[in-house]
Amino acid sequence: ELLPAAEREIQSLSAEIESLKNPQNLSPLPGLDELREENAKLKYRLNVLKRSLQEDPCDCSKSMLNINQRLQEVFGDAIRVSFPELHNPPLAVTPNQQAKFGDYQCNSAMAMAQMLKAKGAKVSPREIAEKIVQNLPDNEFIQKTEIAGPGFINVHLKKTFVSRLLTNLLMNGVQPPPLASRKKVVVDFSSPNIAKEMHVGHLRSTIIGDSMSRLFEFLGYDVLRLNHVGDWGTQFGMLIAHLQDKFPDYLTVSPPIGDLQAFYKESKKRFDEDEDFKKRAYRCVVRLQSKEPDFLRAWNMICDVSRREFQKVYDCLDIKLVERGESYYQDRMTRVVKEFEDRGLVELDEGRKIVFTPGQSLPLTVVKSDGGYTYDTSDLAAVHQRLFEENADIIIYVTDSGQGPHFQLVFAAAQMIGWYDPKVTRVEHAGFGVVLGEDKKKFKTRSGDTVRLMDLLEEGLKRSMDKLKEKERDKVLTPDELLKAQRAVAFGCIKYADLSHNRINDYIFSFDKMLDDRGNTAAYLLYAFTRIRSIARLANIDESTLRRAAETTEIVLDHEKEWKLGKCILRFPEILQKILEDLLLHTLCDYLYELATTFTEFYDSCYCVEKDRQTGEVLKINMWRMLLCEATATIMAKCFDILGINPVQRM
Repeated sequence: ELLPAAEREIQSLSAEIESLKNPQNLSPLPGLDELREENAKLKYRLNVLKRSLQEDPCDCSKSMLNINQRLQEVFGDAIRVSFPELHNPPLAVTPNQQAKFGDYQCNSAMAMAQMLKAKGAKVSPREIAEKIVQNLPDNEFIQKTEIAGPGFINVHLKKTFVSRLLTNLLMNGVQPPPLASRKKVVVDFSSPNIAKEMHVGHLRSTIIGDSMSRLFEFLGYDVLRLNHVGDWGTQFGMLIAHLQDKFPDYLTVSPPIGDLQAFYKESKKRFDEDEDFKKRAYRCVVRLQSKEPDFLRAWNMICDVSRREFQKVYDCLDIKLVERGESYYQDRMTRVVKEFEDRGLVELDEGRKIVFTPGQSLPLTVVKSDGGYTYDTSDLAAVHQRLFEENADIIIYVTDSGQGPHFQLVFAAAQMIGWYDPKVTRVEHAGFGVVLGEDKKKFKTRSGDTVRLMDLLEEGLKRSMDKLKEKERDKVLTPDELLKAQRAVAFGCIKYADLSHNRINDYIFSFDKMLDDRGNTAAYLLYAFTRIRSIARLANIDESTLRRAAETTEIVLDHEKEWKLGKCILRFPEILQKILEDLLLHTLCDYLYELATTFTEFYDSCYCVEKDRQTGEVLKINMWRMLLCEATATIMAKCFDILGINPVQRM
C-alpha cells in the first residue's frame, strides 16, 4: 500500500516542479530566490522518493535478502554485457576473508581470461575485471569496487543498505526467501530394524535426517519424514515360532516380552541349532506372507514392542516421523517386478531374476531363486511409491555411506525405466561415516557389544548434570530450570557433536569433547546464547521497547566490530542456500560458531550498556547496539531450531 501513495506524491511533486519551471508564473513574483530554493528541495524529495521506488523490493518483502545472490545477479549481468561471446562464463562471488579488502569478492576474471585465450583472444584478467566493473548495473547496495592483484574485484557494501536489512530482520523475524513453487520432499531416515536394538548408526541417521527435514520445513517445502523400518522378512518366521512356543496363549494374553533383544537371540539360537524349529520358522514366514490373521497379530505384537522402545529414543531427541516399513511395499513389489519384466529388462541367472543398469557392473536382484523378494525389490517399490503416489520432487535417503553403491543401482534402474528424470526430480543418497570410539575403533561397549542408544542418552543426561553442578548452576537455577538445562545440554551436545562434523567422514564419539564449554560445541553455544539473551533483561529492556526501537532507531555500523557483526548476521540466507545444494549441515554449525565468536568480539569492544563504575547504575543504553544483540540472538535461535537443539531461558 506504500507504493501507490509514493507514486501519487511523485506525480504531484512533478506537476509542482513543472509549474515552477513555467516563466509566466514567475515574472510578477518578487520572491524568485525562495522559489528556486523551494524548487531544489522539491527536486531532492522527488529524487529520494524515486530512488526508494527503484530500490530493491527488499523493503516491501519480509523475507531475508541473500546478499551473495544479489551480487551474483549484478555481476552476472555485467559479465554478460561485457563478454557476450562467452558461453556460460564462470560466476564466483564469495565473502571476503579479510576486512581490509572489502566485504565480498568477485574472482571470475582469471577463469574468463583462460576461456578467452582458448578462443584465441588475449585479454589480461585485470582488463576483464575493469570491463566488468564499468558494466555493473545501477544498484542500491554497492558502495564502491576496487580491482586488486591479478584481477580480483573487491566489493564494499553500503552501510545504509546493511543497516536497513538488519532493521527488516528485527521487524519481521527470520523469514525464509520466497519459494517459486512449494515442492514435495520425502526424507527417509532413522529406519531401525524391528526386534533389534537401535545403535549409533541409527542415531546418526536420526539426527542428520531430522535436521535436513527441519531445514526444508523452514524454507517452506512440504516435507514427509519417513521411517523405513525393517519390519518384514524371514527373521519374523523364527520370532513368531518362538513366540508360539514360549507364550502359547499369546492371542488372548499379551505376551510380556520385556527384552526383545534377548528374545531375538534365543530364537536365533534355536533357528541355527534345531532343524525342526527351522522348518517351522519357514512355514511361519509363508503363513505370515499369505496374511493369516493369527500370524499378522503375532507379527504386530512383536512390532509394537519394538516401536515402544524406538519411541523412547525419539521422545528424548524430539523426533517426529511417519512409520512406513518394508511391509507397506509388499503388494507393490509384485507390480514393480512385472513392470520390469514387461519392458524386457529382466534377465534370468541361476533361477534369480536380475536387472542390469547402464554403466553399472553389478545387477539388482529383484527376485531370489526361492521366489522371495530382496532389499533391491523393496527399495525399487519404495522409490516408485514416492515418485508416483507421493508426487515427490525431492527424495533424500539418509543412511550410512556403505549403502551408497546399492542406492546408485536403485536410482539407475528407476531412471532407466523412465520413472524420473534427474534434471527434474532430485533423488539423492546422503551418506554418512561410521561412529568410532575414542580409541578410533568401531564404537562398542567394553564387552564388545553394540551400545544401546537409551544407555547412551542416559549417560549423556548424567554427564550433563555433573557439568552443571560443577559450574554451580544448581545453586542459581530452580529444580525445574536445572532439569530443563540438563536435557538441553545433554541432547543438544549429542546432536551438535554429530552435525558439526562433515557427515561424510567417520566421527569419534566423545562425551568429554562434546560437553566442553570451550570451542565449537553445543555447550559453549548454549551458554553464549543465554548470555546474549540476558543482556537486555539485565538492562531492564523488555520486548516491546526493543520492538519500538527496531522501528525508530537506525542501526549504526561505524565501529569495525559492529560492521563485522552486522554482515555476519546477514550471511544466514547464503548459508542455507549452500546447505540446500550439498546437504552438509556442518556448514550451519560453522556459521553459528562464527556468529557467536564475532558477537563476543563486538561485545568486548562496543559498550551496549554504560554503567557507573562505583554504583553500577545504568547511565546510558546504546540502543542500536542492543538491537544488534537482539538480531544475533534471533538468528542463533533459528540455527538451533534447524539443528533440532532446544535452548533454555536460563542455564
